[in-house]
Amino acid sequence: MLGPTYPGKRSVSDSCVVKAVSTPDPTLRVERALLRAHGGLLAAIDEVGRGALAGPVSVGVVVISARTTTAPEGVRDSKLLAVQRRVELAPQIMQWCVASNVGHASNVEIDEIGIIAALRLAGRRALVALTVAGVQPSVVLLDGSHDWLTPPRPSLFDDFTDNWLPPPVVMKVKADMTCSAVAAASVLAKVERDAQMTLHAKDYPAYGWDGNKGYAAPEHLVALRDAGPTPLHRISWKLPGVG
Repeated sequence: MLGPTYPGKRSVSDSCVVKAVSTPDPTLRVERALLRAHGGLLAAIDEVGRGALAGPVSVGVVVISARTTTAPEGVRDSKLLAVQRRVELAPQIMQWCVASNVGHASNVEIDEIGIIAALRLAGRRALVALTVAGVQPSVVLLDGSHDWLTPPRPSLFDDFTDNWLPPPVVMKVKADMTCSAVAAASVLAKVERDAQMTLHAKDYPAYGWDGNKGYAAPEHLVALRDAGPTPLHRISWKLPGVG
């Protein structure tokens, strides 16, 4: 089995069968505690596409309030859900939450600024669009242990003209497994990014993106070796099979 030679975390492609695991259902316990502490609205955030070889990185945002009820039945980390179930849940999630959005950063932007800055760009786009629509969260719950959403503090030598900052960010490891709103954000991001990659697959059928969504599945690696990268590949990465 080929190991990844590119940055980012591993992900299971849709061409694989994900075995069901016995995990507790996610809840809003953490989100409600943060809402009690901060008031206002909470933005739950998760990303998809970080470890793909092609296509954008996408960041889902689901906004809830203290009055938000229990999440729709079946909401959990998108990686644990079948494709059709994610598609079915997406409109239910959008009706359930106060507001939602998905931001993207393209493969070209990933090549230009790196994956962490691209994640920040995608998250910023999603949050700014919500702000423009009149939705201003007071706190962010972010999956993981690293705050990639808050811009790094500039040094004295930086030409710093961009003063955008997100609301206060709270990180939680495996929040997509335990926190309903974060799991919901992962579903929305996954459904939207998958739809984009399925459309791109029509232009580049050999790479199998309608199934693997740009991850390092066998048919994708064979096409990379035989035909090389497309304009949608992250060419700054050490793509398998590309010299």
